[in-house]
Amino acid sequence: MKTGLMAMMGTLAAATLAASPALALEVKEEAVIEAPIQKVWQQITEFCAVANWHPAVEKCELRDGAGKKQERVLTLKGGGTIEEQLQSVTASRRTVRYTLLSGPLPVANYSSSIALTAGTKTSTTVIWSSHFDAKGASNDEARKAISGVYTSGLQGLKAKLEQR
Repeated sequence: MKTGLMAMMGTLAAATLAASPALALEVKEEAVIEAPIQKVWQQITEFCAVANWHPAVEKCELRDGAGKKQERVLTLKGGGTIEEQLQSVTASRRTVRYTLLSGPLPVANYSSSIALTAGTKTSTTVIWSSHFDAKGASNDEARKAISGVYTSGLQGLKAKLEQR
């Protein structure tokens, strides 16, 4: 009896796993910036300020989007555009969340956040993370592309805010 029950449970578990949707990919990059959290927060909460510190962004234009949510159109250096929609700004958690509407990145169902935590009075930890599905590329290629966007962006933010 136990053998039959165990076999049935194994079959049920396998069927459940096969019916489950694929888990989204995740990327998380982190940097410590030698600047007070309020100074870093100003660069993150202004949705188009990314053009001031991300080296791949030539310019940013704001527009009203669906559901009156703010959207930005990022014109990339070397050509191309990315359209994103602001989902939330949570001051108490120092977190900004946004989604990708369109662009050349090899991802779909992309949702991202930038979160800040104070390290000291003069330093801030920035964590840029996302969940997405690969689109038109392997999982590794999609992760690498997003990681590159975050790494160069965090380096740009660090360089801008640590200028003396």
